[in-house]
Formats: sequence, structure tokens, C-alpha cells
Amino acid sequence: MKQIAQALFAAAVAFAATGTADAATLDTVKQRGVLNCGANGQLPGFGLPDSQGNWTGLDVEYCRAIAAAIFNDAAKVKSLP
Repeated sequence: MKQIAQALFAAAVAFAATGTADAATLDTVKQRGVLNCGANGQLPGFGLPDSQGNWTGLDVEYCRAIAAAIFNDAAKVKSLP
């Protein structure tokens, strides 16, 4: 039982520590003014630029949704392969 309690405590400490890192990352993204997102670059349906250089796919749309939540503008995304 003591080992379970120690494991739960360690998990709680790790979870609390990630909140600070997440806040710092969000501040960095806001200061940058654009969300850098990695996309597959070779897999249709997930993240692939079309013939005009516009990225499409699930990964890209997910990043646009996050950018809309952060900046209130889904276009503030820089897709990177």
C-alpha cells in the first residue's frame, strides 16, 4: 500500500510540474504570434501541401483549431514538415 501511495504522490508532483511548463510554452507561442505545427508532409489526409502550397489534412486542421483558441484566428499557423 505504501508503494501505491508513493507512486500516486510522484505522479501528482509530475503533473503539477507540467502545468508550469505548459504555461511557459503558451506564453512563448503568444509572443511569437503564430503557432508552429509539425505535419507529416507526405501522408494525404493528415498533413500535405497542395499544388498551391496550402497545407491540408487532419494534423493541419487540428493546429488551426488550436490557433483559433489561442489567437482567435485559425490562420495564425505555420505548418512545417
